[in-house]
Amino acid sequence: MSGFVEKPEPIEVPGLVHLHTGKVRELYQNEAGDLVMVASDRISAFDWVLPTEIPDKGRILTQLSQWWFDQIADLVPHHVLTTDLPPGAPADWEGRTVVCKSLRMIPVECVARGYLTGSGLAEYKETRTVCGLALPEGLSDGSELPAPIFTPATKAEVGEHDENVSYEEVARQVGAETAAQLRQATLAVYSRGRDIARDRGIILADTKFEFGFDGEQLVIADEVLTPDSSRFWPADEWQPGRPQLSYDKQYVRDWLTSADSGWDRGSEQPPPPLPEQVVTATRAKYVEAYERLTGTSWS
Repeated sequence: MSGFVEKPEPIEVPGLVHLHTGKVRELYQNEAGDLVMVASDRISAFDWVLPTEIPDKGRILTQLSQWWFDQIADLVPHHVLTTDLPPGAPADWEGRTVVCKSLRMIPVECVARGYLTGSGLAEYKETRTVCGLALPEGLSDGSELPAPIFTPATKAEVGEHDENVSYEEVARQVGAETAAQLRQATLAVYSRGRDIARDRGIILADTKFEFGFDGEQLVIADEVLTPDSSRFWPADEWQPGRPQLSYDKQYVRDWLTSADSGWDRGSEQPPPPLPEQVVTATRAKYVEAYERLTGTSWS
């Protein structure tokens, strides 16, 4: 059992129809048929959306995504139409809201890996493969792969695990031509992000993207290359063979699995609220990732 510890009531805004509450984002539709995406400060871990928010997280994710969309615009178009607030929207939506094209979404999590960790590491230990792709012997947690690989997953509902699948399974589900487009775009955007991050002293270990079609054109959607969708590691601390330090919610995961939290991950009980020091440390990591990647200060 998992999901929301406390599912929020969506804010009602004249002229907007609420469509969906995700782990982090609220999705609305305006009268023109465009989507309005609002990033909250919610944080999830172990398939639970926690009861404690991380201040500024939604704004950081939104504004970092906007910065990245500009960096990859020559590789694949994105879905954002404007960041102007819809009429009647609450002031708190400022900086965390984007109005987007309504796309025909492709039900695949497009994951690129340049380093071995997480679910990829678990599969490698069992089969020496990731999503059916054979990898060399002798790799360990944090090892750089010979070349980046496309390791897709099926999209899951809130509270469920995404499931890694083979490229052949993606081709079967969405067609060979679309599968090839997804792989090419995913690896191109990952490679651009990896090179930019590397210049800033950060390793982009892996990341995931979502795509949809605007007519016949493939478009990248949702968020891109944020600490919520990517693993960012400080390059000067990288050491294969152990878990890496990271710019993300690792503080949250570590506290939840520590004796201090008193929470049993294997139980069906929801996780407890986060203590102030964990909230502060997690926010600081998101801010640091934003500042190091963009070269601008977070205010």
